Amino acid sequence: MDLENQQRVKDAAEKYGPENVVVVLGSSDAEGAEIYAETVTKGDPTFAGPLAGVPLGLAVYHIFEEEIRQEADPAKWEEQIAMMEMVLDPDALAQAVKRMREEGSKYTL
Repeated sequence: MDLENQQRVKDAAEKYGPENVVVVLGSSDAEGAEIYAETVTKGDPTFAGPLAGVPLGLAVYHIFEEEIRQEADPAKWEEQIAMMEMVLDPDALAQAVKRMREEGSKYTL
């Protein structure tokens, strides 16, 4: 997660309260998704950005997780996301984010 997005997440958590912020990731690789999820839960693992040493504990999900899919408009899902489900590994992506959420999130949907 780049430094600018880390700052945006940090600002949103400060403005609205971390219990009111949900991060939805759309990363196409499991390793990246896991690092992004770790960043918004436990803090930046590279210790380079605004979230270095800042364990926000935010609720974090991958777009492919069932909890997010249930909230989406089915027509928009089909239009915007369904194709990606066919070419990526939705289960691996969801599991990577879920693992970090279970380890570091203080909040859920």
